[in-house]
Amino acid sequence: MIEMLIDMLVRVADLGGPVVLLLIALSVLTLAVMLYKIWQFRAAGVGRHRALKHAVAAWDAGDHGTARDALARSSSYLKPVITMAFAGRCDAARLDAEAETRFARLERGFRFLDSVAQLSPLLGLFGTVLGMISAFQALQDAGAQVDPSILAGGIWVALLTTAVGLAVAMPTALVLSWFETRMEAERVLAEQALRSVLSPAGSTQAAETVAIGAPAHA
Repeated sequence: MIEMLIDMLVRVADLGGPVVLLLIALSVLTLAVMLYKIWQFRAAGVGRHRALKHAVAAWDAGDHGTARDALARSSSYLKPVITMAFAGRCDAARLDAEAETRFARLERGFRFLDSVAQLSPLLGLFGTVLGMISAFQALQDAGAQVDPSILAGGIWVALLTTAVGLAVAMPTALVLSWFETRMEAERVLAEQALRSVLSPAGSTQAAETVAIGAPAHA
């Protein structure tokens, strides 16, 4: 099995050069990062905040007992932040910082994926340029006995690196866009939850009722 893998890598190196080998190694590393991020998102419960949303909604309505019971059932990674908000011992800036710390942990590796998506086509183009140089050198060495197949073969081998670079970049950019969309939705959810806890509608309505009833009583 190992001998077959080594033989395949040697053939790839002979065909596309070291740039293709570099792109293949980069693609394996990128795939590992993607799988790790998917596992991390799943373990953290990204997108699964039903109990937490129920707790925030109950707190917003003024039912603090139900809110705490619902929060106790939550497995969301934002649960500690909402617990701090329920306790009322932290201001909005501190709670935002706590949530951002958790977002930063989930976004670790995004910059690597972004770099791969941007650099892979450039690496492929670099390999193409090197291949074209080799093809024209071979054409020059042929002298008067020019064989069009020499140039044609060199060109398609050179273009292979560009194709591999694009094949690595496109799915990486797509998966990164999906990750970033999920995290943007998480930020919106956290912001709405914290604002609802810090400024619940139930307390606002109660204050308005008192303010309206005071003149009538007077």
